Amino acid sequence: MKKNLIVLGFAVLAFSSCKQFKKGEGDMQYIIHEDKEGAVIKEGDFIALHAIQKTEEDSVMQNSYDYDRPMFVAEQKSAFKGDIYAALAMLSEGDSATFKINLDSLQQKMNMPKPPNTKGKYMIFTFKIDKVIPKGKLSDADFNGKIEQFFKAESQKAKNQEAGKISNYIKSKDLKPTVTPSGLNYVVEKQGSGPKPVAGDTVKLNYTGRFLTGKIFETSVVEIAKKENVFNPMRPYEPMKVAVGGSNTIPGFDEGLMLFSKGTKVSLIIPSKLGYGEQGNQAIPPYMPLIFDLEILDIIKPKAGAPAPVAATPQPAAPSAPGQ
Repeated sequence: MKKNLIVLGFAVLAFSSCKQFKKGEGDMQYIIHEDKEGAVIKEGDFIALHAIQKTEEDSVMQNSYDYDRPMFVAEQKSAFKGDIYAALAMLSEGDSATFKINLDSLQQKMNMPKPPNTKGKYMIFTFKIDKVIPKGKLSDADFNGKIEQFFKAESQKAKNQEAGKISNYIKSKDLKPTVTPSGLNYVVEKQGSGPKPVAGDTVKLNYTGRFLTGKIFETSVVEIAKKENVFNPMRPYEPMKVAVGGSNTIPGFDEGLMLFSKGTKVSLIIPSKLGYGEQGNQAIPPYMPLIFDLEILDIIKPKAGAPAPVAATPQPAAPSAPGQ
């Protein structure tokens, strides 16, 4: 990092009253929490970082820790003096810092939507830089190769840690789950009655999907969506209908639907091998366990000649880069 920055240890981070923002370029203000040795981030570098974005009213807009994974950013040329990329350019691998960045400039120069009802002048970003891969004079092929190696290592680390994370989650919540031969864990909150669905039946249910961190990424229940700040006015909030036994969803979800009678409330803890596996997808990284809270509202027998409904498993949107 640049040596003219004021260095604050993590001990100081715990005491907000001790924090003193310093003047940066443009209208930026900053506090450095940890300063590691190393070259500062430059345009074109690849960055893996954790980020918390909030308003001056302390409303959290984005928190990468909710997703149990870092964000990935390519350092770019600043859009204005004192913007997000100027902030990142003050840091190196291992550093952490908090920045106040002008909200009007973010809106005008970087097309960042201004949060409704906010009265503050700044958006506040706290960054922890996990990894920097410098572009330097590397060819595109060599640079992309280093990034690919990084992702492979991250994937292997996630694979090695997954079982422990699931076990720690269960212990921390003092749960006593039932475990099926496939490895699906489930905890029944309310036992239903009547027959269980069979292949070809349609299950009507309400659902809430979340990560082990507790972060809810999707729900069919409007009250939960609003409470957890995931409400999307463009989508309907209503029970989902899923044909069971037809591999219309991830394996753990499909298996779980066939285990419960009408009226059951249950939480499924789905390991990645029954979810999106070692590949993940655009929104869910490799080896990511998921939790679904289900309420079985009805079990509908098929009518002759009627096509069964198809519903994809609800999943989160991919976290955007800071400020987007």
